[in-house]
Amino acid sequence: MPGMSLAFSPVVPAWVLAALLMISALLVAYGFWRNARGVALRALSALALLIAIADPRLVREERALLNDIAVIVVDESQSQKIGERAARAEKAVAELTAQIKTQANLEVRTLRLGKDARGDGTRLFGPLSGAIGDIPPSRLAGTIIISDGLVHDIPSPDHFAAKQAPVHLLLTGEPNERDRRVRIERAPDFALVGGKATLRISAEDAGASSTGEAARLPVNIRYNGKIIQQLQFISGQTADIPVSIDAPGANIFEIDVDGAKDLSRMNNRALVSINGIRDRLRVLLISGEPHVGERAWRNLLKSDPNVDLVHFTILRPLTKDDGTPLTELALIAFPIRELFEEQLYEFDLIIFDRYSRRGLVPYQFMSNVATYVRAGGAVMLAVGPEYADSFSLFDSPLRDILPAAPTGQVYAEAYRPTLSDVGKRHPVTANLDGAMRLDGQPSWGRWLRNVQVAPTSGQRVLNGFGGEPLLLLDRVEKGRVALLLSDTMWLWGKGVDGGGPQTDFLRRVAHWLMKEPQLEEEALSAEVRGNDLIVGRRSLNAAERPVTVEGPDGVKTTVTPHEAGQGLALAAMPVVEPGLYRLNDAQSSAVAAVGAPNPLENFDVITTGKMMAPLTEATDGGTYWLSDSGTPALRRTAPGRAAHGSTWLGLKANEQYVVTGVSETTLLPVLLVLLLTVGGAMTAWWREGR
Repeated sequence: MPGMSLAFSPVVPAWVLAALLMISALLVAYGFWRNARGVALRALSALALLIAIADPRLVREERALLNDIAVIVVDESQSQKIGERAARAEKAVAELTAQIKTQANLEVRTLRLGKDARGDGTRLFGPLSGAIGDIPPSRLAGTIIISDGLVHDIPSPDHFAAKQAPVHLLLTGEPNERDRRVRIERAPDFALVGGKATLRISAEDAGASSTGEAARLPVNIRYNGKIIQQLQFISGQTADIPVSIDAPGANIFEIDVDGAKDLSRMNNRALVSINGIRDRLRVLLISGEPHVGERAWRNLLKSDPNVDLVHFTILRPLTKDDGTPLTELALIAFPIRELFEEQLYEFDLIIFDRYSRRGLVPYQFMSNVATYVRAGGAVMLAVGPEYADSFSLFDSPLRDILPAAPTGQVYAEAYRPTLSDVGKRHPVTANLDGAMRLDGQPSWGRWLRNVQVAPTSGQRVLNGFGGEPLLLLDRVEKGRVALLLSDTMWLWGKGVDGGGPQTDFLRRVAHWLMKEPQLEEEALSAEVRGNDLIVGRRSLNAAERPVTVEGPDGVKTTVTPHEAGQGLALAAMPVVEPGLYRLNDAQSSAVAAVGAPNPLENFDVITTGKMMAPLTEATDGGTYWLSDSGTPALRRTAPGRAAHGSTWLGLKANEQYVVTGVSETTLLPVLLVLLLTVGGAMTAWWREGR
């Protein structure tokens, strides 16, 4: 494309030329004022001379047009997977690309964005600005966004208006869509175990009429996958709902609304995780007699600021008779009724440390302890030789909840505790420090006493002298029982023979008894690592079995965790969608939250052009429904002209170019200048001489 322009190359500096022009103009003006003859001819000569000094030239440029760039942005966020949106988007991309290829000096840049949409919604314009940062505004023909309009990082309209290029929006959904959704407006992060937490919940039937089918919304509240409340909401209603916090650690509540005829099921569920914390665990420790080992229990429980310890040591059993008058005794009477009747259910754990049945606790109160365990309480017996004699606690109402009967034999020789086959997989003992050396044996120190028993129930996790049971753990209806068959555990704490993990061991046993979720021996779990969901199953059974994982979109995937050691089996599966994942292996179930619990991307999924309307209007762009009239036709428009119509969208023709060559032509040849100058002077001389 050629271009012409006029250029000057004066042979003298510009200020000299300007001075000569001014002097010539003054002289000519003076001549006209005096009506001198030949002034016009002298003016012609002067003008010809000045033009010659200015050296005018005709410049001819050879220009090559630069391609304008049209940008197509394809929204690939999660909400774009609803219905026909993705298919319409791909069809529009193909048709627009084909139209652009037929246009001269126009190229296309297609960007696919939004795949990483998470809790803060769809982000298109941040990545878009970075991707088109190398495009000069003078070459940008326009931006075409193919989306459902649910974009959460829309910039100020002035930002794109300054580029003077239209922004068009092609909507992939359908007008008048309807969608039911539920949202957790407010929820606490923490709550006390055994207490209540209040969830503020709202439910809406968006896009529906205000009467009839949208009037009542059935809402369910689930805890660990089980429905705990069923409610009825009016569309748009917000309500405060109390829920119980039953376990320490993460308590996951799922709120769902019936969406059988819904646009999307992604926002029919909302998820909240409330961390259950214990408020001052109450532990009752009863030592049957003073001995070295009771300090281990006391030091452990007193060192935990969350434990409220009540400790009694029986210094003088009723069977002791040394003739001391009762009036001279300064001992505190054992509060039997207060502990075992009035305040029994206030304790989270009861520990009998070398306690024997010597008449202090009447028969009926031991019955209360057995009932307490069956109702969900926890009891531990750390026993010595007294468990094998005629005053054993086994010969009491506790018999029915204890996992082993004494044989009457007590081994008083040194031995090293070892893990049983079950103990190698049980979370209480599996990864205790020093439990397994390279030769498979523990590295910890030896104990000195082991009560022989005949197990009747429970799980043996530690072996003692000659492979005899040392630690038995058992579940009794809703409660739990632990039986430690030695009173020489304190040797670990003293470092005798190398010592051992006394504190960690006792803490794990106590926390298992109090139902700490991390110490459950049969449980499913899941956590996100990178782009994978790591599915874990802890089990005492080494047999592999598949786990069904249901994603937030309802699609079920089966994975099989493989043995990873110490009772844990693992499997990895890729995840791309945030939300709630349900795990089930026919024996255990669990739920896991991936990404934000209630992602903005999933809440509002009704297609709309309102969010981007200020931007399209400020840039003279158009909004089009692909479901109504398909892909609009494409036109090139001149700057300043309308850039959209009802059935077409415009891309600006900027007509930018680069110069590929330049040629110059002198407008006044030397002979012509000489002729005009000399001829004009001679003619003026002739005219003045007449």
